[in-house]
Amino acid sequence: MTTTVTPQAGPVSALSTIPVPVESTTPDTTGIRDPSGESGTSPGFVAALEGMRGLAALGVVVTHVAFETGATGIPMLGRILDRFGMAVAVFFALSGFLLWRPHATAARDGDPAPATRRYLLHRAARILPAYWVVVCAVLILLPTAVHPGSVKLWLANLALVQVFVPLALTDGLTQMWSLSVEAAFYLALPVFALILRRMCGPAARWRVPVLLTLAVLSLSWNFLPIPTPAGTYTDNWLPAYLPWFTAGMLLAELADIAHRAPAPPRWQRVLGNRWPMSAAALTAFLLSATVIAGPPGLQRAAPGQYATKMALGAVVGFGLLAPLVLGSGRHRWLGGRIAAAVGRWSYGIFIWHLAVLTMMFPMFGFLPFSGGFLHVLALTVGFTLPLAAVSYALVEEPVRRWVRRRFG
Repeated sequence: MTTTVTPQAGPVSALSTIPVPVESTTPDTTGIRDPSGESGTSPGFVAALEGMRGLAALGVVVTHVAFETGATGIPMLGRILDRFGMAVAVFFALSGFLLWRPHATAARDGDPAPATRRYLLHRAARILPAYWVVVCAVLILLPTAVHPGSVKLWLANLALVQVFVPLALTDGLTQMWSLSVEAAFYLALPVFALILRRMCGPAARWRVPVLLTLAVLSLSWNFLPIPTPAGTYTDNWLPAYLPWFTAGMLLAELADIAHRAPAPPRWQRVLGNRWPMSAAALTAFLLSATVIAGPPGLQRAAPGQYATKMALGAVVGFGLLAPLVLGSGRHRWLGGRIAAAVGRWSYGIFIWHLAVLTMMFPMFGFLPFSGGFLHVLALTVGFTLPLAAVSYALVEEPVRRWVRRRFG
């Protein structure tokens, strides 16, 4: 089975440590952190973010299973299943929020920005070891994953530059386009911080409008006539997805402002209310399943449609995360043990699920694009979850702890 999947489903955001819920009238979210160690001044942690991350990971699985089984061709329902790939907006917004929060806090405190070397080291330790295991396993064991020019394929995938190399997306690894975009954001974030470093102290109030302007301007990316080699597309590059990252960065700035306020600001009461924000996110999601956000499947959208999809994805990501960060609700289910476990394993779910999905067809006799959506989904989730748990326990967590002990 040979399939090339373009940006439909999303990447992984930074996973976090075992959650310690912090709930109060004005939530102390300064220390919401990810395993890279980037955090603010408080050890607080919003557990519901872990559960939301797990749901987003499962959304990625749903959209790929729907595509591979042909369920995306079902009238109306197929378009919605296809747009479950908007889970990537949640992942990107989570990364923007978690990784930008220390910069937002430092700017208002007048402190130096987080050390770039330490930040990049922890980012690399977080994503690369488990990712390299998957790449090697897929390229060695999956017969349809390797084609002529395999040296270039190996190098492009190992270096996470496959979105810039023609025909570098291959079976079992096509979802990694989004991890490549995420890695590009990791590299760009210190540059953004450097540009905004003068906006500190009283001038920090300009950071929100500047980031909002960046998000709006980046919607024009697909209108630019940038030449690329055949087989590569600029809509797979970081600038196209900046609205989704900046949604989280804006949320980080707003959360820091709210944390310092003597009483919850009026806008916090609105943005922290789960009902209007969930309604906004759901509306944006349903609109993304219509023609205004582009055609279904692998057809490329017109520039205007693509810009609309990016704007709607930013609303989805912001709308789902804002109540968890700014609200005072308990979100019991998202903060529960099951959701937390799936959240901790979400990176493993993301990097392993497509290889598992590819194997479900020959193992259980299903034909690609010929139905069986629910059966294939259950099998894919059933095999991916334990594999992701093993990846977390034997690769991700040990490497992360070793880097912390060795380099701080």
